[in-house]
Amino acid sequence: MKVLVTGGAGYIGSHMLRALQDQNHDAVCFDNLSTGHRDLVCCDNFIEGDLADRTLVSDIFANNNFDAVVHFAAHSQVGESIIRPDKYYRNNITNTQNLLDVMIDHDVKKIVFSSTAAIFGNPQYIPINEDHPCDPINPYGRSKLLIEHMLADYDVAYDLKSVALRYFNAAGADARGLTGERHIPETHLIPLVLQAASGRRKDITIFGSDYSTVDGTCVRDFIHVSDLCDAHVLSLNWLEKGGSSKRYNLGNGNGFSVKDVVKTAERVTGNSIVTIDSPRRAGDPEILVADSELIRKELGWIPKHTALETIISHAWQWEILDNGGNL
Repeated sequence: MKVLVTGGAGYIGSHMLRALQDQNHDAVCFDNLSTGHRDLVCCDNFIEGDLADRTLVSDIFANNNFDAVVHFAAHSQVGESIIRPDKYYRNNITNTQNLLDVMIDHDVKKIVFSSTAAIFGNPQYIPINEDHPCDPINPYGRSKLLIEHMLADYDVAYDLKSVALRYFNAAGADARGLTGERHIPETHLIPLVLQAASGRRKDITIFGSDYSTVDGTCVRDFIHVSDLCDAHVLSLNWLEKGGSSKRYNLGNGNGFSVKDVVKTAERVTGNSIVTIDSPRRAGDPEILVADSELIRKELGWIPKHTALETIISHAWQWEILDNGGNL
């Protein structure tokens, strides 16, 4: 297949390019490099641009015979979305509509969409399956849920088939050390913990140690980024075979606390990590764990890297490599 990967220079997008390459698909990377990194792009065909530029996007489709699109390009910081909802609605929703309209114009009717567990809001039960009510509590989650609604409407009106994958906590890095997580600034727990282990930061803040969990800290479902990309490849194959539109939750199925992450990182790295206790953050659910049985059953998805130690080991390897191997 020839696949357009929007946001392909980002964390998950760069891993997706590798996954497509490993499966001998032809990938075209499209990214505005606002948060992505050109050096993480493995494919030869890279186009710098923005989905807001509908003329450019239309020209790209006119010059390429795409079979499908994998859509990662979005703003994704919950806190920022609360203070800049305009930025999130414009980039995530309006620009996605530009993409979908151009796809329809050029008769490209298959898309795998990067959604999020943030569409669910505060969980009513654990683990969270696809039937869980959707009640997002921030503009980021609302923007992704609105896109899911948009995709459903485009399916009815234009026969555009989609698979929306609701990630829980993507983590880890390519096992070969070919790409990994690099956010500026970094906001994700595992790379922050590893930066504290490597000495790039002095400590790691734990927001809330009085939750009703085993050790008092929040519990999250960490899914290895390569396993996540495998789910995207399976979704593309599903659509290529004429499959109907689907919505799947993607997680490891296991919950790990913040303190679990810190202790495991200390074992993996051999370094002590200084932690600072801080009050709870508003809007942080106590436990978020996915029920991913539906995609396992329907698409045969089997995550390969489920152990927290493996996820952190791969992320640590990237932390070392991305800093010149000097740690």
